Amino acid sequence: MLTEAKRLELLHELLPRAADVAVIVNPNNSQASEQTANLQSAAQSLGLRLRCFKAGSAGEIDQAFSALAQDRPAALIVAADAFFNTRAEQLVMLAGRNGIPTMYTFRHFAALGGLTSYGPSIASAYRLAGNYAGRILHGGKPADLPVQQVEKFDFVVNLKTARALGLTVPPNLIAR
Repeated sequence: MLTEAKRLELLHELLPRAADVAVIVNPNNSQASEQTANLQSAAQSLGLRLRCFKAGSAGEIDQAFSALAQDRPAALIVAADAFFNTRAEQLVMLAGRNGIPTMYTFRHFAALGGLTSYGPSIASAYRLAGNYAGRILHGGKPADLPVQQVEKFDFVVNLKTARALGLTVPPNLIAR
């Protein structure tokens, strides 16, 4: 769950004057309260106010963005969630329509026009899974295989979206 805090840190580097940040979490995700707590702790250490919005369906995403339009946070984080991954186009479109600089989990959000993303490399995850499958197919016992995690993370900034939002991306973030 440290990646949620890292997303907030990167977003803060991109928008250092932002004081109010919102997060959308899926209340149906068993990790939602832990995600929110980690983000709240990170926001506090950065001197930011964090406001939480919940969305567990397509309609609730629309409702959350209606509330966000009223609240007008300086930035938004979309929490890591499989449901949100399936609603990428909707989330990116609503963030763009409302002019909210948004941090997402995976690079496909930025490819769709989202501002920025930070999360585990899907290609690396697939490579690890393939290696595991190969080892099992060659007689390896799953119980004997070590637990592995993706060690490569992708950080993507969509410069076209940044320009559309009137943002200047600091050189140190571009270098990453």
